[in-house]
Amino acid sequence: MKSLAHARTLLTVTALVAVLGSLSACDNMSRRDRDTAIGAGVGGAAGAVIGGSALSTVGGAAVGGIIGNQVGK
Repeated sequence: MKSLAHARTLLTVTALVAVLGSLSACDNMSRRDRDTAIGAGVGGAAGAVIGGSALSTVGGAAVGGIIGNQVGK
C-alpha cells in the first residue's frame, strides 16, 4: 500500500514538473493567462495528492485556475 502511495506522489510531481516546463514555452501568453494555467496545474496536483481521485484532481484544478486568474488582477 505504501509503494502505491509513493508511486502516485511521484507521478503527480512528475506531471507538475512537465506542466510547469511546458508553460515556459508559452511566451505569447499574457501574465494572467499564465497565472491561470499555473494555478490550474498546481491545484490539480494538490487535489490528486490530497484526495486521490479524479474528482478531487479536477476540483483542485478548477479552484487553482480561479485563484491563479484572480491573483494577478
